[in-house]
Amino acid sequence: MRFLVAVPIFNEAATVRPVLAQIRRFASDILVVDDGSTDETPALLAAETGICRIRHPHNLGYGQSLKDAFRFAICRRYDWLITMDCDEQHEPSHIPAFVERARQDDADIISGSRYLENGGAQTAAPPDRRAINQTITDLLNEILRLDITDAFCGFKAHRVSSLARLHITVPGYGMPLQLWVQAARLGLRIREIPVSLIYNDPNRQFGGSLDNPTARLLYYYDVLIHALAEQTMSPRGDGTRLTGQTAGQAICDSLTEPC
Repeated sequence: MRFLVAVPIFNEAATVRPVLAQIRRFASDILVVDDGSTDETPALLAAETGICRIRHPHNLGYGQSLKDAFRFAICRRYDWLITMDCDEQHEPSHIPAFVERARQDDADIISGSRYLENGGAQTAAPPDRRAINQTITDLLNEILRLDITDAFCGFKAHRVSSLARLHITVPGYGMPLQLWVQAARLGLRIREIPVSLIYNDPNRQFGGSLDNPTARLLYYYDVLIHALAEQTMSPRGDGTRLTGQTAGQAICDSLTEPC
């Protein structure tokens, strides 16, 4: 099986090189999606060899970066896509665990969880983030009949053939909620594996109004409500817009960024 590791990045000059160095220990195929960084990140990435890069002309959002990574993995015909952040909160040493779990061939999404009992907490999550995560996780489990413990961990492995069945449109941090709704509606097999809970900078901000916990929670509610409504109104009942050969061609035609 062919695995791609994709890393969305925005102004990560302090961590991008050490994180990529660690990822190289466990993966040979690496994609970086630079979401319009304005610091030293672009120059540092230019010095990195042997990786693929997508560069947004300006900041488009975390969800858009992941959507572009999905398209890239489909276009290049990878079997699995592993996504992880670049702020040193996701340890590349967990990559082999995702690969091993994927090889068991009983999952379509393997989601890292920082809150499974054997996850190995190294720091405490900021109280507002933990509370919001728990609220949304409980709500997803109740509405979608899921059995997850961490709704917002970005450390995941995705079966690429399943990604082609999704129709992701949310560009921001609420994108995982749309993904969960569509995955549940499609009957994708979801598994969790433990990953470390690390918050090196508990004061790290989302940006704009999302720095306010109440506004952030309301934003997540809004994304979830719209995602559920989209599924209800979908004539096919699965949210699918691009599938099979047509999807692959449309995605490849729109993907022009070379490695």
